[in-house]
Amino acid sequence: MDAGEACPCGRLGPGRKALSFAECCGRYLGHLEDTPAPDAESLMRSRYTAHVLSDANYVLATWYVATRPDANVEFEPGTKWLGLEVRDHRVTDATHAEVEFVARYRIAGRGVRLHERSRFLLDEGHWYYVDGDILNP
Repeated sequence: MDAGEACPCGRLGPGRKALSFAECCGRYLGHLEDTPAPDAESLMRSRYTAHVLSDANYVLATWYVATRPDANVEFEPGTKWLGLEVRDHRVTDATHAEVEFVARYRIAGRGVRLHERSRFLLDEGHWYYVDGDILNP
């Protein structure tokens, strides 16, 4: 992805202008050790972007080890990600947070909405995805 393109996660900056990939999730993808996401919402957005870019390494590396799947993450061929809406981000204590979001995508011509409340954990300065509950399937 070109660093100057709008970030797939759709985060807006000053003046409600879309942030570029380099200004947004591009800072974290491929730079997990030296530039971890600063909060759960940023991690969730960067994980969405990793799905858009089929970056399985980032998805696995940002999944908390106790809940991470044993198998590799595989992406459905032909999936077209259409957008992300963050509905809520709340810090529940010093090391836990939740993010509610809706991710839209199309697969085999069929539109899909993934509405989830995800749980995140801060461990040794890094946020990790723990798990989530699907809402309104």
